[in-house]
Amino acid sequence: MGVFERYLSVWVALGILAGVGLGLVVPGVFQAVAALEFAHVNGVVAVLIWVMIYPMMIQIDWSSVKDVGRRPQGLVLTLVVNWLIKPFTMAALGVLFFRYLFAPWVDPASASEYIAGMILLGVAPCTAMVFVWSQLVKGDANYTLVQVSVNDLIMVVAFAPIAAFLLGVTDLTVPWETLLLSTVLYVVLPLLAGLATRQLLARRSEHAVGDFVARLKPWSVAGLIATVVLLFGFQARTIVAQPLVIGLIAVPLVLQSYGIFFIAWWGAKRLRLRHEIAGPACLIGTSNFFELAVAVAISLFGLNSGAALATVVGVLVEVPVMLSLVALVNAWKPPEQAAAA
Repeated sequence: MGVFERYLSVWVALGILAGVGLGLVVPGVFQAVAALEFAHVNGVVAVLIWVMIYPMMIQIDWSSVKDVGRRPQGLVLTLVVNWLIKPFTMAALGVLFFRYLFAPWVDPASASEYIAGMILLGVAPCTAMVFVWSQLVKGDANYTLVQVSVNDLIMVVAFAPIAAFLLGVTDLTVPWETLLLSTVLYVVLPLLAGLATRQLLARRSEHAVGDFVARLKPWSVAGLIATVVLLFGFQARTIVAQPLVIGLIAVPLVLQSYGIFFIAWWGAKRLRLRHEIAGPACLIGTSNFFELAVAVAISLFGLNSGAALATVVGVLVEVPVMLSLVALVNAWKPPEQAAAA
């Protein structure tokens, strides 16, 4: 591991501090960057995510993708956790905390909106950042691609009905532009670029792909840090202005993340999944498709609503939480696989 990967948590912590500080000092810069979006997908963040996931896309070996069908347990685990467990546990935690435990500090109207925002996060499993987490835990790139692709297909048909059921909203409008654009930007295009790059490099030598990916790794980590700076810079004023509310929302979100991870990890052990499949399978359900959740929250409840704020808090807590889970996955790697890596 290089210095960037070895001290990744430190760089992310510094990125958080830098983002909040710069967001307070030069808010105009972040406002200008935030305005560069289409269908609630920010162009600059999209480029940075591309930088993060492009190296993994190069590693995908299409000749091995077909083998995923012979090992469907990891895919089944991902889908069960994402669609039969996660949305409902998120709703339950939201009600528990904001209807009961936090009731003395939150008015009922705001509580309902915070719960709604949490539900939207719970029904929007992650797409782009999964490739980053998978790469950090040395996951099977081919298997991860299939997991994300199947998950996205299910999201197209399952997101609206589940969200509408849990929110009690019958006229839920899904921002299809956001969903489709994000899928194209974060999966289809980088996948095609990675495939083309792999074919070109493979013609040179058998080591060219590995050497090129190794050179890109520092840039991938730099993209992650820059994304953290931007996300926290965008919300710097909100963080400073409403620290108590953000802290209250963060508590159930963090508990949900760790809870879903351990449920998935238990399932992976029961299914005896190999580590390179179990790691990404557990991390997919733990992280969220925040662009979609934020877009729906804004369209349903308004830009300044508690629901929109809750989805934003989900963005803020995700990276630190996911990095801690990446560390756990790497620490729990079987000795024989760790030695081989």
